[in-house]
Amino acid sequence: MSHSLKVPVTGVPKSDNPHLGKGHKVHLSNTVKTKEKQQNKDVSAHIIQKAWLSHLDKTVFQLLKHTICAAEHHVTHEILKKVSPLEAELAKDPCMKCKVRFRFSGEIFPPFIVFKIFLHTEGHGYKYFSGKKFLKPSSEAEADAYKIMGRKKFYHQIKEDERLFQKFKITDDIDVVTLKDYMQYSSHLDEIPASSGGRNNCWRRLSLENIPRTMIMYDIVDYAESGIISKRLKKEMKYLLQRPKTEEMRQHQLRIVSEVRSPLSLSSLQPLYRPYQQQSQIRHLGRRSKQALMKVEKMKRAYKMAKEKNASVGNQKWTYQVQSRKRQLSSPPHLLTL
Repeated sequence: MSHSLKVPVTGVPKSDNPHLGKGHKVHLSNTVKTKEKQQNKDVSAHIIQKAWLSHLDKTVFQLLKHTICAAEHHVTHEILKKVSPLEAELAKDPCMKCKVRFRFSGEIFPPFIVFKIFLHTEGHGYKYFSGKKFLKPSSEAEADAYKIMGRKKFYHQIKEDERLFQKFKITDDIDVVTLKDYMQYSSHLDEIPASSGGRNNCWRRLSLENIPRTMIMYDIVDYAESGIISKRLKKEMKYLLQRPKTEEMRQHQLRIVSEVRSPLSLSSLQPLYRPYQQQSQIRHLGRRSKQALMKVEKMKRAYKMAKEKNASVGNQKWTYQVQSRKRQLSSPPHLLTL
Protein backbone atom coordinates (compact mmCIF):
# COMPACT_ATOMS: atom_id res chain seq x y z
CA MET A 1 0.00 0.00 0.00
CA SER A 2 1.53 3.22 -1.13
CA HIS A 3 1.32 6.24 1.08
CA SER A 4 0.73 9.63 -0.64
CA LEU A 5 2.98 12.47 0.34
CA LYS A 6 1.14 15.51 1.59
CA VAL A 7 2.88 18.71 0.44
CA PRO A 8 2.01 21.65 2.65
CA VAL A 9 0.28 24.46 0.72
CA THR A 10 1.99 27.76 1.33
CA GLY A 11 0.59 31.24 0.50
CA VAL A 12 2.51 34.46 -0.11
CA PRO A 13 6.01 34.16 1.22
CA LYS A 14 6.60 36.00 4.41
CA SER A 15 8.80 39.03 4.34
CA ASP A 16 12.09 39.03 6.09
CA ASN A 17 11.35 42.49 7.58
CA PRO A 18 9.14 42.00 10.61
CA HIS A 19 8.12 45.75 10.67
CA LEU A 20 6.28 45.57 7.30
CA GLY A 21 2.70 44.64 7.72
CA LYS A 22 -0.76 46.14 7.65
CA GLY A 23 0.52 49.66 8.34
CA HIS A 24 2.78 49.56 5.27
CA LYS A 25 -0.14 48.53 3.05
CA VAL A 26 -2.22 51.43 4.37
CA HIS A 27 0.65 53.82 3.68
CA LEU A 28 0.96 52.61 0.08
CA SER A 29 -2.77 52.93 -0.51
CA ASN A 30 -2.73 56.48 0.86
CA THR A 31 0.17 57.38 -1.44
CA VAL A 32 -1.68 55.98 -4.46
CA LYS A 33 -4.83 57.89 -3.52
CA THR A 34 -2.82 61.11 -3.11
CA LYS A 35 -1.25 60.69 -6.54
CA GLU A 36 -4.66 59.99 -8.08
CA LYS A 37 -6.11 63.12 -6.46
CA GLN A 38 -3.21 65.22 -7.76
CA GLN A 39 -3.66 63.80 -11.25
CA ASN A 40 -7.39 64.54 -11.11
CA LYS A 41 -6.64 68.10 -10.01
CA ASP A 42 -4.20 68.56 -12.89
CA VAL A 43 -6.70 67.20 -15.38
CA SER A 44 -9.45 69.43 -13.98
CA ALA A 45 -7.17 72.47 -14.09
CA HIS A 46 -6.24 71.68 -17.69
CA ILE A 47 -9.91 71.36 -18.66
CA ILE A 48 -10.79 74.66 -16.96
CA GLN A 49 -7.83 76.41 -18.56
CA LYS A 50 -8.72 75.06 -21.99
CA ALA A 51 -12.34 76.16 -21.59
CA TRP A 52 -11.27 79.65 -20.48
CA LEU A 53 -8.86 80.06 -23.40
CA SER A 54 -11.56 78.87 -25.76
CA HIS A 55 -13.93 81.47 -24.30
CA LEU A 56 -11.31 84.21 -24.81
CA ASP A 57 -10.75 83.12 -28.42
CA LYS A 58 -14.47 83.25 -29.11
CA THR A 59 -14.64 86.72 -27.56
CA VAL A 60 -11.77 88.02 -29.70
CA PHE A 61 -13.25 86.49 -32.85
CA GLN A 62 -16.66 88.04 -32.17
CA LEU A 63 -15.09 91.48 -31.67
CA LEU A 64 -12.97 91.13 -34.81
CA LYS A 65 -16.09 90.12 -36.73
CA HIS A 66 -17.75 93.37 -35.65
CA THR A 67 -14.59 95.19 -36.74
CA ILE A 68 -14.52 93.93 -40.34
CA CYS A 69 -18.28 94.43 -40.74
CA ALA A 70 -18.03 98.02 -39.50
CA ALA A 71 -14.98 98.63 -41.68
CA GLU A 72 -16.76 97.35 -44.78
CA HIS A 73 -20.06 99.17 -44.30
CA HIS A 74 -19.28 102.35 -42.34
CA VAL A 75 -15.66 103.53 -42.29
CA THR A 76 -14.18 102.20 -45.53
CA HIS A 77 -13.14 105.63 -46.81
CA GLU A 78 -11.52 106.64 -43.49
CA ILE A 79 -9.40 103.48 -43.46
CA LEU A 80 -8.41 103.81 -47.12
CA LYS A 81 -7.32 107.40 -46.50
CA LYS A 82 -4.77 106.13 -44.01
CA VAL A 83 -3.64 103.24 -46.22
CA SER A 84 -3.46 105.09 -49.56
CA PRO A 85 -4.97 108.57 -50.03
CA LEU A 86 -4.85 108.28 -53.84
CA GLU A 87 -6.79 105.01 -53.86
CA ALA A 88 -9.26 106.48 -51.37
CA GLU A 89 -10.05 109.35 -53.72
CA LEU A 90 -10.36 106.91 -56.63
CA ALA A 91 -12.69 104.60 -54.71
CA LYS A 92 -14.79 107.58 -53.62
CA ASP A 93 -15.56 108.47 -57.25
CA PRO A 94 -19.01 107.01 -58.06
CA CYS A 95 -18.03 106.51 -61.71
CA MET A 96 -15.40 103.92 -60.77
CA LYS A 97 -17.90 101.64 -58.99
CA CYS A 98 -15.30 100.31 -56.57
CA LYS A 99 -16.03 97.94 -53.72
CA VAL A 100 -13.69 97.22 -50.81
CA ARG A 101 -13.85 93.83 -49.12
CA PHE A 102 -12.39 92.94 -45.71
CA ARG A 103 -11.56 89.38 -44.72
CA PHE A 104 -9.61 87.34 -42.16
CA SER A 105 -6.27 85.76 -43.01
CA GLY A 106 -3.39 84.05 -41.26
CA GLU A 107 -2.29 80.59 -40.20
CA ILE A 108 -2.49 81.11 -36.43
CA PHE A 109 -5.04 82.65 -34.08
CA PRO A 110 -5.88 85.49 -33.78
CA PRO A 111 -6.21 86.20 -37.49
CA PHE A 112 -5.24 89.50 -39.06
CA ILE A 113 -7.48 91.60 -41.29
CA VAL A 114 -6.84 91.93 -45.04
CA PHE A 115 -8.63 94.03 -47.63
CA LYS A 116 -8.97 94.12 -51.41
CA ILE A 117 -10.40 96.69 -53.81
CA PHE A 118 -12.71 95.31 -56.50
CA LEU A 119 -13.85 97.14 -59.63
CA HIS A 120 -17.26 96.32 -61.09
CA THR A 121 -17.24 96.37 -64.91
CA GLU A 122 -20.84 95.12 -65.39
CA GLY A 123 -19.67 92.19 -67.51
CA HIS A 124 -17.49 94.21 -69.90
CA GLY A 125 -14.19 92.79 -68.63
CA TYR A 126 -11.04 94.60 -67.55
CA LYS A 127 -8.72 96.72 -69.60
CA TYR A 128 -5.26 97.24 -68.13
CA PHE A 129 -3.10 100.16 -69.19
CA SER A 130 0.60 99.92 -68.50
CA GLY A 131 3.22 102.54 -69.26
CA LYS A 132 5.64 99.74 -69.99
CA LYS A 133 3.56 98.81 -73.08
CA PHE A 134 2.41 102.21 -74.25
CA LEU A 135 5.64 104.22 -73.81
CA LYS A 136 7.95 103.27 -76.64
CA PRO A 137 11.73 103.50 -76.20
CA SER A 138 13.49 106.69 -77.36
CA SER A 139 10.25 108.65 -77.40
CA GLU A 140 9.32 111.99 -75.85
CA ALA A 141 6.79 110.26 -73.58
CA GLU A 142 9.52 108.09 -72.06
CA ALA A 143 11.74 111.15 -71.57
CA ASP A 144 8.88 112.95 -69.80
CA ALA A 145 8.27 109.87 -67.64
CA TYR A 146 11.96 109.86 -66.73
CA LYS A 147 11.70 113.50 -65.62
CA ILE A 148 8.57 112.88 -63.58
CA MET A 149 9.77 109.66 -61.93
CA GLY A 150 13.31 110.80 -61.27
CA ARG A 151 16.56 109.01 -61.97
CA LYS A 152 16.52 106.79 -58.87
CA LYS A 153 13.00 105.44 -59.39
CA PHE A 154 13.52 105.05 -63.13
CA TYR A 155 16.68 102.97 -62.64
CA HIS A 156 14.96 100.93 -59.95
CA GLN A 157 12.19 100.09 -62.45
CA ILE A 158 14.74 98.98 -65.05
CA LYS A 159 16.52 96.76 -62.50
CA GLU A 160 13.22 95.22 -61.41
CA ASP A 161 12.32 94.40 -65.02
CA GLU A 162 15.71 92.75 -65.53
CA ARG A 163 15.33 90.73 -62.33
CA LEU A 164 11.90 89.46 -63.40
CA PHE A 165 13.26 88.53 -66.84
CA GLN A 166 16.13 86.54 -65.33
CA LYS A 167 13.66 84.74 -63.06
CA PHE A 168 10.76 83.96 -65.44
CA LYS A 169 12.41 84.37 -68.90
CA ILE A 170 9.04 85.34 -70.43
CA THR A 171 8.00 88.79 -69.22
CA ASP A 172 7.02 90.64 -72.43
CA ASP A 173 5.01 90.16 -75.61
CA ILE A 174 8.11 89.69 -77.73
CA ASP A 175 9.13 86.68 -75.61
CA VAL A 176 5.96 84.75 -76.52
CA VAL A 177 6.52 82.15 -79.27
CA THR A 178 4.30 79.18 -78.47
CA LEU A 179 0.99 78.64 -76.71
CA LYS A 180 2.87 77.41 -73.65
CA ASP A 181 4.81 80.68 -73.56
CA TYR A 182 1.56 82.64 -73.75
CA MET A 183 0.05 80.71 -70.81
CA GLN A 184 3.21 81.30 -68.81
CA TYR A 185 3.18 85.00 -69.71
CA SER A 186 -0.50 85.33 -68.71
CA SER A 187 0.17 83.62 -65.39
CA HIS A 188 3.15 85.91 -64.90
CA LEU A 189 0.95 89.01 -65.37
CA ASP A 190 -1.38 87.76 -62.63
CA GLU A 191 1.52 87.55 -60.17
CA ILE A 192 3.58 90.70 -60.70
CA PRO A 193 2.36 94.09 -59.38
CA ALA A 194 0.89 96.84 -61.55
CA SER A 195 4.05 98.97 -61.17
CA SER A 196 5.90 96.33 -63.23
CA GLY A 197 3.19 96.01 -65.89
CA GLY A 198 1.16 93.29 -64.21
CA ARG A 199 -2.41 93.09 -63.01
CA ASN A 200 -1.92 91.71 -59.52
CA ASN A 201 -4.71 92.79 -57.18
CA CYS A 202 -3.76 90.89 -54.06
CA TRP A 203 -5.12 90.96 -50.52
CA ARG A 204 -3.29 93.54 -48.44
CA ARG A 205 -2.85 93.36 -44.70
CA LEU A 206 -4.49 96.01 -42.53
CA SER A 207 -2.15 97.01 -39.72
CA LEU A 208 -2.93 98.80 -36.47
CA GLU A 209 -1.49 102.04 -37.86
CA ASN A 210 -4.16 102.11 -40.59
CA ILE A 211 -7.07 102.26 -38.12
CA PRO A 212 -8.11 105.59 -36.55
CA ARG A 213 -7.31 105.74 -32.86
CA THR A 214 -10.58 107.51 -32.06
CA MET A 215 -12.61 104.38 -32.86
CA ILE A 216 -13.15 101.27 -30.76
CA MET A 217 -11.98 99.31 -33.80
CA TYR A 218 -8.44 100.34 -32.85
CA ASP A 219 -8.93 99.03 -29.30
CA ILE A 220 -10.29 95.72 -30.62
CA VAL A 221 -7.36 95.09 -32.95
CA ASP A 222 -4.92 96.15 -30.22
CA TYR A 223 -6.62 93.75 -27.80
CA ALA A 224 -6.34 90.90 -30.33
CA GLU A 225 -2.62 91.56 -30.90
CA SER A 226 -1.40 92.45 -27.40
CA GLY A 227 -4.07 91.03 -25.09
CA ILE A 228 -4.44 94.38 -23.29
CA ILE A 229 -7.99 95.69 -23.06
CA SER A 230 -8.72 99.42 -22.91
CA LYS A 231 -11.21 101.12 -20.63
CA ARG A 232 -13.68 102.13 -23.32
CA LEU A 233 -13.65 98.62 -24.86
CA LYS A 234 -14.19 97.07 -21.45
CA LYS A 235 -17.14 99.40 -20.99
CA GLU A 236 -18.81 98.37 -24.28
CA MET A 237 -17.74 94.71 -24.42
CA LYS A 238 -20.76 93.30 -22.60
CA TYR A 239 -23.14 94.78 -25.18
CA LEU A 240 -20.94 93.98 -28.18
CA LEU A 241 -20.72 90.29 -27.25
CA GLN A 242 -24.50 89.87 -27.19
CA ARG A 243 -26.08 88.09 -30.12
CA PRO A 244 -28.11 90.67 -32.09
CA LYS A 245 -31.78 89.77 -31.97
CA THR A 246 -32.80 92.33 -34.57
CA GLU A 247 -31.18 94.14 -37.47
CA GLU A 248 -31.43 97.42 -35.56
CA MET A 249 -29.39 95.97 -32.70
CA ARG A 250 -26.75 94.71 -35.15
CA GLN A 251 -26.46 98.10 -36.82
CA HIS A 252 -26.23 99.77 -33.41
CA GLN A 253 -23.33 97.49 -32.47
CA LEU A 254 -21.54 98.39 -35.70
CA ARG A 255 -22.11 102.09 -35.06
CA ILE A 256 -20.58 101.73 -31.60
CA VAL A 257 -17.51 100.05 -33.07
CA SER A 258 -17.07 102.66 -35.81
CA GLU A 259 -18.14 105.75 -33.89
CA VAL A 260 -15.54 108.53 -33.73
CA ARG A 261 -15.05 109.59 -30.13
CA SER A 262 -13.04 112.37 -28.62
CA PRO A 263 -10.06 111.23 -26.52
CA LEU A 264 -11.18 113.59 -23.76
CA SER A 265 -14.59 112.98 -22.30
CA LEU A 266 -16.84 115.89 -21.51
CA SER A 267 -16.91 114.98 -17.83
CA SER A 268 -13.17 115.55 -17.53
CA LEU A 269 -13.42 119.11 -18.86
CA GLN A 270 -13.47 121.84 -16.20
CA PRO A 271 -15.04 125.32 -16.56
CA LEU A 272 -12.71 128.18 -17.37
CA TYR A 273 -13.91 130.34 -14.44
CA ARG A 274 -13.37 129.30 -10.83
CA PRO A 275 -14.00 131.18 -7.60
CA TYR A 276 -11.03 132.61 -5.75
CA GLN A 277 -11.18 129.97 -2.99
CA GLN A 278 -11.08 127.13 -5.56
CA GLN A 279 -8.21 128.77 -7.44
CA SER A 280 -6.09 128.84 -4.29
CA GLN A 281 -6.73 125.14 -3.70
CA ILE A 282 -5.83 124.07 -7.24
CA ARG A 283 -2.39 122.61 -7.60
CA HIS A 284 -0.63 123.11 -10.89
CA LEU A 285 0.20 119.81 -12.51
CA GLY A 286 2.87 120.15 -15.15
CA ARG A 287 4.07 117.55 -17.62
CA ARG A 288 7.20 116.79 -15.66
CA SER A 289 7.64 113.52 -13.84
CA LYS A 290 8.16 113.11 -10.12
CA GLN A 291 11.91 112.58 -10.49
CA ALA A 292 12.22 115.73 -12.59
CA LEU A 293 10.35 117.76 -9.96
CA MET A 294 12.60 116.41 -7.17
CA LYS A 295 15.67 117.28 -9.24
CA VAL A 296 14.40 120.84 -9.73
CA GLU A 297 13.78 121.20 -5.99
CA LYS A 298 17.33 120.04 -5.22
CA MET A 299 18.76 122.51 -7.72
CA LYS A 300 16.72 125.33 -6.17
CA ARG A 301 17.97 124.50 -2.68
CA ALA A 302 21.57 124.30 -3.90
CA TYR A 303 21.19 127.65 -5.67
CA LYS A 304 19.74 129.28 -2.54
CA MET A 305 22.53 127.88 -0.35
CA ALA A 306 25.19 129.13 -2.78
CA LYS A 307 23.52 132.54 -2.94
CA GLU A 308 23.34 132.81 0.86
CA LYS A 309 26.98 131.74 1.15
CA ASN A 310 28.08 134.35 -1.36
CA ALA A 311 26.05 136.97 0.47
CA SER A 312 27.62 136.06 3.83
CA VAL A 313 31.12 136.16 2.32
CA GLY A 314 30.37 139.57 0.80
CA ASN A 315 29.15 140.92 4.14
CA GLN A 316 32.25 139.67 5.92
CA LYS A 317 34.48 141.27 3.29
CA TRP A 318 32.60 144.56 3.54
CA THR A 319 32.87 144.64 7.37
CA TYR A 320 36.58 143.85 7.13
CA GLN A 321 37.12 146.74 4.71
CA VAL A 322 35.20 149.14 6.98
CA GLN A 323 37.19 148.10 10.05
CA SER A 324 40.51 148.45 8.22
CA ARG A 325 39.50 151.93 7.01
CA LYS A 326 38.62 152.95 10.56
CA ARG A 327 42.01 151.79 11.81
CA GLN A 328 43.79 153.83 9.12
CA LEU A 329 41.85 156.95 10.04
CA SER A 330 42.53 156.50 13.76
CA SER A 331 46.29 155.90 13.34
CA PRO A 332 48.92 158.77 13.85
CA PRO A 333 49.77 160.97 10.83
CA HIS A 334 53.40 159.81 10.60
CA LEU A 335 52.21 156.25 10.19
CA LEU A 336 49.86 157.35 7.43
CA THR A 337 52.79 158.93 5.48
CA LEU A 338 54.73 155.71 5.67
